[in-house]
Amino acid sequence: MSKTGSYAGDVTPQAAWEALNKDSSARLVDVRTQPEWSFVGLPDLSRIAKKVILASWQVYPTMAIDPDFATKVKAQLGDSAGPVYFLCRSGARSRAAAIAMTEAGIGPCFNVSGGFEGDKDASSHRGRTTGWKAADLPWVQD
Repeated sequence: MSKTGSYAGDVTPQAAWEALNKDSSARLVDVRTQPEWSFVGLPDLSRIAKKVILASWQVYPTMAIDPDFATKVKAQLGDSAGPVYFLCRSGARSRAAAIAMTEAGIGPCFNVSGGFEGDKDASSHRGRTTGWKAADLPWVQD
């Protein structure tokens, strides 16, 4: 785990999964868009009796940052206190979300490096080298 100034730091998908397993207060927020959730898939936390919080950092199709993002996430977190792990496609949007939520007084907030799909491989395909899917962590697709 690395720590960067305005949020708790980056963790691997495996470290996030372990934390979600071990800490009943830990939560996972997927900040991708509705099309990504529908067509690419979602982390599946059902075996640890948790649900992924879905809150888009950017609004599809304009991809403008949602000005109500913090309010929406806080509403879904409710009164729970504990570490919050943020996930996107590759780790960029989720880092921005972790920073924003730390500034909003939530946390500790972590960025899941590599995101859900990870970096592109030599064939420009995602999901094979890094990220939640490549780590063979549980996920589902509609």
